[in-house]
Amino acid sequence: MSLPEFFFDRVTADIRQQMDGVLALTEQLARQRLTVDGEACVASVAEAAASVRRMVDAALDLRTVAQNGLELQVEPVRLRDVMDEIHERWQPRAASAGVTLLVSYDGDPEAAAMADRKRLLQIFDGFIGEAVGAQGRGAVEAGLHVQAADGRVRLEGRVRGPRGSSWDDQDVEGRVRGIEARLGLEVALDALLARHLLTSMDGRVSNVANAGASDTAAFHILLAPIPETVEAPAEDTGRAAHILVVDDNATNRMVAQSLVEMFDCTSEAAEDGEAAVEAARTGRFDLILMDIRMPRMDGVAATRAIRALPGPVGATPIIALTANADPDDAEAYLAAGMNGVVEKPMKPEHLLTALQQALDPEGAAAAA
Repeated sequence: MSLPEFFFDRVTADIRQQMDGVLALTEQLARQRLTVDGEACVASVAEAAASVRRMVDAALDLRTVAQNGLELQVEPVRLRDVMDEIHERWQPRAASAGVTLLVSYDGDPEAAAMADRKRLLQIFDGFIGEAVGAQGRGAVEAGLHVQAADGRVRLEGRVRGPRGSSWDDQDVEGRVRGIEARLGLEVALDALLARHLLTSMDGRVSNVANAGASDTAAFHILLAPIPETVEAPAEDTGRAAHILVVDDNATNRMVAQSLVEMFDCTSEAAEDGEAAVEAARTGRFDLILMDIRMPRMDGVAATRAIRALPGPVGATPIIALTANADPDDAEAYLAAGMNGVVEKPMKPEHLLTALQQALDPEGAAAAA
């Protein structure tokens, strides 16, 4: 890491920490008995801190996507819930700007797909933020249409705002600079991030001109359906497999647990290799999903420590979870005592195959 990158990371991390502190303090102040003017001042400080925090997060996201590409954290998502969250997070901000936000959902109420919920919300944020900022008054409409298409789930998001808020033009840089000049840095960052996310997800955007002084920006994305629930075998124990998920990243742990529970397994979590070894000593796990890069003790060292445990506990199947899954890396993980490798971001079908092979190798071979 170069010195400028080092200081960029340090500065942004410090800004986030300071803004979190300001938000915590304003939350405490808001509970106090204040005058009307005092309440207004506290609310203004809180919104300013939240805006700075959002800008820093968007800038970091843009930098990560530009340098490393987009890594999606997919999980089962009920798509109607996405629009409920859009309404909840945007209605207060729209109202404070004097704009009426209308949110709609069109499709099967229980329709779901394997999706990165955070990224879907960020795409809507980019379009809604510009529309609300440019509208000034009146209404902004945000909608999601969902339908099945050729074994995939097709999403069409629409945001209707004032004329000129479309994104079908090719001059993205000029477009973003214009947004920043008119509506500010936060809106421009969110708009640019939304465009990058759509491109990275093989999505497309189009513009629909409406009668009157409004445009509708429409974006289209194809998502994978949720695989049918399949019970992972548990070595003829007559119960669902109980799995230990080991990862230092809370989001990764949540995604992995959601996936294994989707296959009717139960799960517990550990935050690093040392905690995994201690949990493994209890002998209550049928399988361990092990991240590789972790503080204190990495996944390879933890696997070797578990293999050194006496009795059946030391033979517990262990599957590596890693973004580094090229043949040389995979061979090293297997040599350390692991039973398989699943690449991040995890695909449900790959995880299911690894679970079946590790928990019931004979049955998996017969099925193959």
